[in-house]
Amino acid sequence: MDTIASLFSFITTPVSWVIVQFHKVYGAVFGPDTGWAWGLSIVSLVILIRICLIPLFVKQIKATRAMQTLQPEMKKIQERYKNDKQRQSEEMMKLYKETGTNPLSSCLPILAQSPFFFALYHVLNGIASGKTIGVINDSLLESARKAHIFGAPLAAKFKDGSSTIEALGASVTDVRVVTVIMIVLMSASQFFTQRQLMTKNVDTSVKTPFMQQQKMLMYVFPIMFAIFGINFPVGVLVYWLTTNVWTMGQQMYVIHNNPTPGSKAQAAYLERLYKRVTHHGGTRGRGERAIVKAIVAKGRDRNEAERKFINGLSKAGFAAQADGTIVKSEARAVEGTEDGGTTTAAAAKRQQPKRQSKSQRQSGVKAAGESALSLSKTDEPQDDEPPAAAAPQAAPKQPTAKQPAAKTGSGRSKAQSGQRKGGPQRPKSPSKK
Repeated sequence: MDTIASLFSFITTPVSWVIVQFHKVYGAVFGPDTGWAWGLSIVSLVILIRICLIPLFVKQIKATRAMQTLQPEMKKIQERYKNDKQRQSEEMMKLYKETGTNPLSSCLPILAQSPFFFALYHVLNGIASGKTIGVINDSLLESARKAHIFGAPLAAKFKDGSSTIEALGASVTDVRVVTVIMIVLMSASQFFTQRQLMTKNVDTSVKTPFMQQQKMLMYVFPIMFAIFGINFPVGVLVYWLTTNVWTMGQQMYVIHNNPTPGSKAQAAYLERLYKRVTHHGGTRGRGERAIVKAIVAKGRDRNEAERKFINGLSKAGFAAQADGTIVKSEARAVEGTEDGGTTTAAAAKRQQPKRQSKSQRQSGVKAAGESALSLSKTDEPQDDEPPAAAAPQAAPKQPTAKQPAAKTGSGRSKAQSGQRKGGPQRPKSPSKK
């Protein structure tokens, strides 16, 4: 413990100072020696640390998504150089460098939070041992030793003996009941956080070893918390439970508002976004515009949920623009076609002719035939009209070799040759030159 204390001594004093400042505020409300004053001081310390770690959390999200995107390429490299581990590592590093991805970025929040955890553990262990540490003097040490959370002292552990717990003014039963409940809640919150990440915020279209690793961690982390939790003081359990609850809420916010492309969470988000856009007539906020902009830029590489979103906007009379805005327009700028192209409103509204029944088609053909027959009869001369004056006719020319004789057989029908069906033939009217 002395080795750990010496390693994290640079952070022990600032952590103890922050706890004392929060204790002054809560002690004025609940009393300086109460568990509420000291417990809320630890909770406030966690919240302050997590707020400071938000930029690292954003980097963690980006790094995790980048790693998910690179999984197919990484799998190809592993299969290509499965017998050459050195070349495989070189190609992996080259891929990370080209894409600007750092695998360690996904571990930044945990690595940055570790010094605060060990510093708090050392402070609480000093309180349990009756030693002053950092800015915690003798009066604050005595006040902290009197503080109980639901009957369990802040410095008590699950494995402590009855003599140690009685020295802190508590019973073994109270300490173990409180620590077991906190350990169960801590492990359950960790499991739920990892589970919602795997079931809702993972691209289901890509099956990679990374997903199998995440599934293993979903069960490994809660077990580790349960095993190590019995060695933590109650104050540290308060710290870790608060951290897990914060992480769970933070993860739920990210999944709800900025889901991973291709995941179930994205399909649900785009469905909600479609309803808001059609109701309000446009996007709201930079986050929505950024998501729409990314979908428009994909073109034909959109997934099923993104194509459904773009098609729905087009049918509702909206157009997604390249800058992420959505406008109402008859000439749709973006249409959710499979080839990623654009169409106009006229093309989108083009309808196929209605299919007619067999009786309707036969009646239409019959009507068309009768109309054509009546037109042909009106073009023929009537019987009571006198024939036109005869004009001198030229002698018919004999067909030459270059001009073949006119066909009267199957080449032309009787109606085209001027002959009527049945009865005497009517003389043709002489043509005028």
